[in-house]
Amino acid sequence: MSYKLPHLPWLRTFEAAARSLSFTAAAEDLHMTAAAVSLQIRSLEQYLGFQLFERLPRGVRLTDMGLAYLPSVRKAFDELAVSTVGLFGSRGDCSITIRSTAAFAVLWLAPKLHSFIEAHPTIEIRLLADIWANAQGADQSAIDIRFGDGHWEGFEAELIQKEASIPVCSPLWLARADSTEALAALAQHNLIHIMGCEDLWTRWFRLAGIPDTNGAKGLQVDTSLTALELAAAGSGFALVLRSLAQSYIDSGRLIAPFDGELPIEQAHYLLHPRAGKRQSPEVLFFRQWLLETARGS
Repeated sequence: MSYKLPHLPWLRTFEAAARSLSFTAAAEDLHMTAAAVSLQIRSLEQYLGFQLFERLPRGVRLTDMGLAYLPSVRKAFDELAVSTVGLFGSRGDCSITIRSTAAFAVLWLAPKLHSFIEAHPTIEIRLLADIWANAQGADQSAIDIRFGDGHWEGFEAELIQKEASIPVCSPLWLARADSTEALAALAQHNLIHIMGCEDLWTRWFRLAGIPDTNGAKGLQVDTSLTALELAAAGSGFALVLRSLAQSYIDSGRLIAPFDGELPIEQAHYLLHPRAGKRQSPEVLFFRQWLLETARGS
């Protein structure tokens, strides 16, 4: 049984034109002439019996049918690229750049990255750990990992994992308190705040039924990584994502002294540019590995 599909070059041209909303830009991307792109799009539309693009004085716009068809076409090409790299490896040496928040890069990604590197030695990794990382320009060889609410202008965000925050402290604090209430009182006067998340402690005390008398007072830092190191050194109590604190807890440097956790709206996301060049097969393959690793952790 043969598949009744349009010619693959037509579909590739459709995806490129839909990505840039320009036949001229698609022609440059595919090393074709604009006339050839227009001809292939028209051939695809005739084959399908539906118009996929609305031709405008400047550029083009996807029709409702074009918008409905695009995700399936894009997914098919992505899966083919990922499967090819996974089975046959990358063609020659190549590199991908991973831009991530510092805490995620050091505490979550770094301990897991060796499995990817060992399985794909021809793919060179550049890991850039940013503190206040903003989404940068579209780059087909880059992975952008951001922490936030999932909304970045010009980008689509794909959730890596959703999790809650937990309070942690050095075991040294247990010797100074003879009850959970006394420990909570110590915490209130020895808080470590992560900039941009100053309200989390107030919310946690409210959820735990403990009056928050200290408000936003306390030591302020700019990364979860710094907060964890300060907490491990006995400088106070930090409220961080469970996955980031887990290695500290497993090693005994930190403990989770209170029951319960604080659900938060923010999370780590993979960012994909809505327009521009398609990401390389190696980036698509790494993206799939990252999401599968997150689901299994």
